Amino acid sequence: MLNIVLFGPPGAGKGTQSEKLIKKYNLNHLSTGDILRASIKNQTPLGLEAKIIIDKGGLVPDEMVIGLISKELDEHKDAKGFIFDGFPRTTIQAEELDKMLASKGLHINLMMALEVKHEELVKRLLNRGIQSARTDDRNVEVIEKRIKIYNNDTMVVAEFYKAQGKFRAIQGMGTIDEIFGRLCETIKEHQ
Repeated sequence: MLNIVLFGPPGAGKGTQSEKLIKKYNLNHLSTGDILRASIKNQTPLGLEAKIIIDKGGLVPDEMVIGLISKELDEHKDAKGFIFDGFPRTTIQAEELDKMLASKGLHINLMMALEVKHEELVKRLLNRGIQSARTDDRNVEVIEKRIKIYNNDTMVVAEFYKAQGKFRAIQGMGTIDEIFGRLCETIKEHQ
């Protein structure tokens, strides 16, 4: 089973690259953002609570996210593997993910981090905000806060995977296909 954490700041292209990796490797996509947005759209109690946090540029609490991921894993027991997109965001989440996966006889094979220049991230997110209904991509102040949270709080997760020998930095600048090629080469090196 191939389990990958695809990592990077908001706007790095995780969603786009996840779609391509899912098709190529027949993986299941676990995007906490997508799961949360579906909850928001369906106006579930979790979705309503999460919307308030997300609209302010904050992160949804660990226990909410971990519960969602565990449920998704249980619903897809026959999967060939998973791409974890947007999770884990904290070292505690990474530790909890490892424990949860171990309890299911699974583990993370590889953590790939897309690296993109700050100015490009802001540009990509503002463009996405114009093309989508995502309110968190329309406000530069909220975008800057999300990037700052990633740099200050979420980047430390890379250290967790570096200590396990599973971390790989991937240049996230270039065309979608160029970036995809870099990701595939990295996976090939670890299969």
